[in-house]
Order: sequence, then C-alpha cells, then structure tokens
Amino acid sequence: MASLRYERRIAASADAVWDVMCRPESIPDWFPGVVSCSVVGKSRTIVTASGLEMPEEILTIDPLLRRFAYRITAPAYRFHLGLIDVIAIGPRDSLCIYSTTAEPDALALIIAGGTLGALEEIRRLAETSGKE
Repeated sequence: MASLRYERRIAASADAVWDVMCRPESIPDWFPGVVSCSVVGKSRTIVTASGLEMPEEILTIDPLLRRFAYRITAPAYRFHLGLIDVIAIGPRDSLCIYSTTAEPDALALIIAGGTLGALEEIRRLAETSGKE
C-alpha cells in the first residue's frame, strides 16, 4: 500500500481555499483530467478526459476541520483513501494538504500526479477569488 502527501502554502484565507474544493461537484474545476462528475447522496462518479468513469464514496465533508475525505470504489483499487485538509496559518495564509493512500501502489502514483496539479489549481483559484 502506497501513501503520498503533497502540500501547498496558499496566499488566501483557509475559508477561501475551502470554498474552492468543499463541494463534491466542483472537482472538474480544479482536478486535472476530470471533465465532469455526478453526485447522488454520498456517491460521486467522476469522468476523466479519456471517458473513464470512476465511482467514489464521499466519507467526510467537515467544514469545521476543513476536511474532505473520499475513497475510489472502482474495482481496480483494492483500497483507496483521499484526504484534503485546509489549515489556517494566518488571515490570508493557509496550507492545503492532499494525501492519497492506495493499493495497488501504481494507482497511488497515478493519482498523486493529479493531486499535484489539483493543489496548484486550488491555489490559483483561491488566490484569485477575492474572498477574504
């Protein structure tokens, strides 16, 4: 089982960062290669640019902790857990941490590449949102 974690310091309030990614349906706006998704209750299905559908289970959306947790339930994964945490450092300074644990290991590496791009897009959107 492989675990990877990436983080970005963002020049925006933690609330502004959380606002970018807290809605499950917003993932096509900030995760590279995800072109659409549907959400029904705690189930989300993302569609990639190649047309691959990936079912997910939403585990946690916690606005107090600013934590979003999900797991990919596609048969290719024996296990998956994705966590996004937003931590306030100062009024316009926050840390966004994206962690992935998956088995098989190769799938964790594939997702991890996307999480790097996702963090950059979350940063860009939060810093240009104008929200304090």
